[in-house]
Amino acid sequence: MLPLGASSNASTYDDLFKVLFSIGTVLFLGIVILLVYSLFRFRRRSGDLSDGLAIEGNLPLEIVWTAIPAVVVLFVGLYSYDIYERMGGMATLNDHMAMDHGAMQQVSVKEGDTAGRVWGGIGVAGMDAAPAGPVLPVEVTAMQFAFIFHYPGSDITSGELHVPTGQQVELRMEARDVIHAFWVPQFRLKQDVIPGQPTVLSFTATRAGTYPIICAELCGPYHGGMRSNVVVHEPDAYDNWLQQNTPNRTTT
Repeated sequence: MLPLGASSNASTYDDLFKVLFSIGTVLFLGIVILLVYSLFRFRRRSGDLSDGLAIEGNLPLEIVWTAIPAVVVLFVGLYSYDIYERMGGMATLNDHMAMDHGAMQQVSVKEGDTAGRVWGGIGVAGMDAAPAGPVLPVEVTAMQFAFIFHYPGSDITSGELHVPTGQQVELRMEARDVIHAFWVPQFRLKQDVIPGQPTVLSFTATRAGTYPIICAELCGPYHGGMRSNVVVHEPDAYDNWLQQNTPNRTTT
């Protein structure tokens, strides 16, 4: 039912989906069964011209059909919040990387200061939590109608995103024109990219392969063609890709 899971977030998201799907299925079947039963049990019999029973209120029934949805909604809300927090969606970025005119700069953002605020997307760890290993930064520019990926450490610019397995990747995203959305179904990640609002999105790929990157926000007449790929390499293959694509530097 779900696409192949290829990131560390995938199993967490899939658990949430299974719980929500199970709850929805139980509610749907319960309502349909009750509806079908009522249609047959309380149907008008042949030759019966009388009015139905005049029922005015049923306090126990009203308490039950109010309490059950309230409990279900509360459970879904708390569970969804917990999953979102575990995926890093509630992390605060008081001191992080911000973009200025397309360049990455280190800025210090104080509480309540929105001028240099960086929006923390899924997978971003709080500043008190150090990553388990080295983080691969990639600058992502979304524009009509393409994603451009720049690797600051090696000065590579590509129309595809290339990453290794097992290493945290930090996407520093910004849109040049209109709102776009960065969506990789196999990673269970989707994040709006907003002009003037730098956004940080992190993930760790776990399965080598090529997966589609889709713009999931209507961004213009060629929105449907705004696609790219994320190519996940094994670490050795990724190192080879870096060596083959890093521009030659000459000194004078």
